[in-house]
Amino acid sequence: MKRPSVSKDKAPASEPAHLVAASKETAHAIWVARIFPALLDEGMRTPLYHQIYLVLRNLIQNGTVAAGALLPGEKVLAELFDVSRITVKRALNELAAEAFVSRHRGLGTVVVGRSALPVVRSSFDNLLESLHQMGLATELELLDMQEVLAGAAGVSSAMGLAPDTELQRVVRRRKLEGEPLSYLITFTPRALAKRYGGEALSGAPSLALLERAGAEALEAEQWITAVCAEPHVASALGVVAGAALLKIERVLRDASGETVQLIQGFYRSDRFQYHVLNYSPGVRGVAAHPAIRDDS
Repeated sequence: MKRPSVSKDKAPASEPAHLVAASKETAHAIWVARIFPALLDEGMRTPLYHQIYLVLRNLIQNGTVAAGALLPGEKVLAELFDVSRITVKRALNELAAEAFVSRHRGLGTVVVGRSALPVVRSSFDNLLESLHQMGLATELELLDMQEVLAGAAGVSSAMGLAPDTELQRVVRRRKLEGEPLSYLITFTPRALAKRYGGEALSGAPSLALLERAGAEALEAEQWITAVCAEPHVASALGVVAGAALLKIERVLRDASGETVQLIQGFYRSDRFQYHVLNYSPGVRGVAAHPAIRDDS
C-alpha cells in the first residue's frame, strides 16, 4: 500500500495545517510573555549576551522550558530581546558550552535534559538545626573581607552597638552542588573575629567560628522579606538583575543577650524554601525557644 506523501509546505494528514499554525502561534505567545527587552539592562557591566544566557538558563533550570523543547530561532529571540542576532548567537553558544542546550543545523536549538537543581528547605520550628545541616551540605566561598564601623555600615541599631564599634564585614557565597545558593554578608565584632582569624572564613560556617571564639549563639531573631536582586548580587548568584530573592536578616545573641553577629542573606528563590507549621494555643505544645543553627 502506497503511503500518502507529505508536502514540505503542508502539515501531515495526522496534524491539520490549521492546528500546526495554531500551535506555533501559541508557542510564540508563550515566549513573548516570558522574554522581553526589560529583562536586560544595558547599564550593567554584565554583557548583554551573558544577560540573555542567564534569562534562558533560568527558564531551563526552573523547569519552565522542558527537556527536548525547541528554543525560538536566533531571529525571533533577537526580536524578543531587541538585540542583534550576533548577541543572541553568543548567548546560545554559551548555553551549549554549558550543556544546557544542543544546537543542530537545520533543526535549531534544543534544550538538553538536566536533573533539577536541588532545593534547600529550612524550617522555623528547628531553625538553627536545619541551617546547621545546610552548612554541612553546602560549600562556602569567600568574596570579600574588610573592617568597618557599625555606624558607617548602617548596622549599629540592628546590632545594638555603638556607632564607633569596630566590625569585621565578610561577604561569602554559598553553593550547593556547584551552583550558587545564597549571597551572605556577615557583621561580627572585631574583638570576636580576631580570635578565629581570616583564613578560616573560606570554609567554616559562622556558628562554628563563633564557638571557636568562645561566643556561642543561643538566640536568634530574624526578619524575612522579598527583594529584587541588585546587579552585584545577581552576578554572584547567577540570576538576572531584578530577579526575586528571599532576604533573611538574622541577629545572633549569646547567653547574656549581647549581639555576636548580624547576617544579611540573599537566597535564590528557586533554590531555597522556608517551611512553617503552626498550632493553636495549647495544642501539641511547641518549645518556647527552638534550637537554631546558622548557615552563613
